Amino acid sequence: MARAATCHNDAVSAFDDYLDTFDSEPGYLNWAAFGPLSPSVREEIFADADLLGSGRPSSLALVGERLGQAQEIVAELLGAEAADVTLQPSSTQGLAHALYGMTGTVVASAAEFPSVSLTLERAGAASHGALVPRWITPDDGRVTADAVAEALDDDVTALAVSHVDFRTGFRADLDALRELIGPDRLLIVDAVQSFGMIDVDYSAADVVVGHGYKWLRAGRGTAFAWFSPRARERITPVLSGITGTAGAGLAVDELPAPAASARAYTLSGADTLAAGRLAIGARDVRDAGVAEIEKRLAEQVDAILEIADRHGITVTSPRERERRAGIVGLTPQEPARLAAALANAGVVVTARGASVRVAPHAGTDPSTIALLDEALAAFGNETFISA
Repeated sequence: MARAATCHNDAVSAFDDYLDTFDSEPGYLNWAAFGPLSPSVREEIFADADLLGSGRPSSLALVGERLGQAQEIVAELLGAEAADVTLQPSSTQGLAHALYGMTGTVVASAAEFPSVSLTLERAGAASHGALVPRWITPDDGRVTADAVAEALDDDVTALAVSHVDFRTGFRADLDALRELIGPDRLLIVDAVQSFGMIDVDYSAADVVVGHGYKWLRAGRGTAFAWFSPRARERITPVLSGITGTAGAGLAVDELPAPAASARAYTLSGADTLAAGRLAIGARDVRDAGVAEIEKRLAEQVDAILEIADRHGITVTSPRERERRAGIVGLTPQEPARLAAALANAGVVVTARGASVRVAPHAGTDPSTIALLDEALAAFGNETFISA
């Protein structure tokens, strides 16, 4: 029993240490757009840059180890094999590897983030009819099993979906979608708004792409794409480059076939500095515990929902914890004026069209939540009440 208690205390300590690393100024509620780099990531950037500054082969090799570290930690968080994880410069490029290699009909919501919708459209156009997008328009952009069911027929080979909707924060039920589409269709998932923040089983998916520049606090260039064995059987590595061949080393005077592994879905050598940032960002999340992060994030969202309700602002995000992540969508009557009021109060959010998106993190401090509350109260409830 004493040993179990010690393990519990260690876990609590690791999570508390993680929360202590949030050192951004009060008022930052824009994690769904960009995550200010964590102290550990910033430290590693300088250390790795110093090594690369020497030009010594031993230093280059040491920084090069970041590639494997990033793959291993991402795979651990996905519950997958490291060899099936590829490092990508962006989640969009990871999706391109999947979608450009598809044939048949791929279902997706017309309200998806452009990384999904635009990439699918471009892939379809480039395929000369081999790949056909089939757009659905579910209520509030929420991709549910019911919304997808009506679009299924024998031509459908895949469903592409964001695990968490970038506007409303709605979390798609991956298990329900998998059960609906069956084992003969691929489930391609954009997990940018959920990876490392939501404790979920990704085994229902066939392709998962993510990025470290938001919730992992690792900066741009820190994306990844996981391809299951089933996905690799069905997705042609159209965009396979010099690092994605079956040959060993640099292929000169020959044109080797794509690799049989997930490595086929890579174009060129990965940025080792970016890989280091991803490795550290993912490591910090793993050590803190994704379940603990999700729990604290849910509490932060609960607090924001209570504030929005108290000030009479309509919320478009789900209320149930199991159906949401870290995004709260607000639809006030005067969104531009609300956005200006928040900016004047030092509260950073995303204002887009008729909505204001508020996105806390597990480490958001109480003073930031209080700033949001005070900013809404200061200008009078009647200004922001939804029509």
